[in-house]
Amino acid sequence: MNNSRQWFYLAAMLFSLVFLYFLGDVLVPFLVAALIAYLTNPLTNILVKWRIPRVLAVIFVFIILLVFISIFLLIFIPIFERQVSLLFSKIPQMLDWIQSTLLPWINSRFHVSEKIEMKDFSSMLSENWAQTSDIVKSTLKVVTHSGFAFFAWMTNLLLIPVVLFYLLRDWPKIVSGFHGLLPRTIEPTVTKLVKQCNEVLGAFLRGQLMVMIALGILYSIGLAFVGLDTALVIGMIAGLVSIVPYLGFIVGIASASIAAFFQFHDFWHVFGVALVFIVAQSIEGSFLTPLLVGDKVGVHPVIIIFAILAGGKLFGFVGVLLAIPVTAILMVLLRYFKSQYLKSSLYS
Repeated sequence: MNNSRQWFYLAAMLFSLVFLYFLGDVLVPFLVAALIAYLTNPLTNILVKWRIPRVLAVIFVFIILLVFISIFLLIFIPIFERQVSLLFSKIPQMLDWIQSTLLPWINSRFHVSEKIEMKDFSSMLSENWAQTSDIVKSTLKVVTHSGFAFFAWMTNLLLIPVVLFYLLRDWPKIVSGFHGLLPRTIEPTVTKLVKQCNEVLGAFLRGQLMVMIALGILYSIGLAFVGLDTALVIGMIAGLVSIVPYLGFIVGIASASIAAFFQFHDFWHVFGVALVFIVAQSIEGSFLTPLLVGDKVGVHPVIIIFAILAGGKLFGFVGVLLAIPVTAILMVLLRYFKSQYLKSSLYS
């Protein structure tokens, strides 16, 4: 590769980063639509193979998405709302237990009575709680009274299905167009790398999404059997954050154990909660992940955590949205460059 071509690729990369940084908010609906299109394109292709016109196949996919969204909004959201309200209603009870039981135990056990004053602790919690409440009220007031912000939010929301329709309808043309722009000298290599990236992204995004949903369902059903009032909220949140391996398990078992203790006031139900998460984690490790994700991803959990934090810090919500796909692609490229390096004279 000559110097002029190297400079061209470097300039293109820098331009893309600058473009992403300054137009991040504008790109959100397009990125969300592109992500949904990537996830649902295989289903569209299957319908096309059944000799269904692509436009009708896209409409059928839209109907399926609409059914799932309707079920979520009409059934799960009201349950979520009730359970979240119930969870917040228990906070005063938790604070009272901390003040009347936990802090005296800490004082007597570790002899730190001079460092922890009960009244000071209580007043500190009350002040922080009042400040938090004021912040939430102010934020809601700004959001509800800002017509421009509401209009922008609604515009982005309405843009997603429009962009999604055109992306799904023209997906083969878009892929073919990008393929036709590739320089012929690097076309075989780029095609091979794109195929590998597609395998990794497909395994991770589609596979991990199904693992997250399955874990959320397992956690919720298990916690409901234990009798936890907030089973759906805690179970689904634990399933959602399980996109980072083991994080869902840690968050879920900690929050569910606390909720179980304050609901039942015994450790038998806490033991039941622990059993639910241990069994679900065993099913995920031995069955769900090998079946749905496989071993093609090769992205370490620490790298995933760093990518999400770095993406959010640099590019906000867009960075969080792109963090995992970009990381998966970078891992494919790094493996390719590593293999090239091992074959080069620099290594030998």
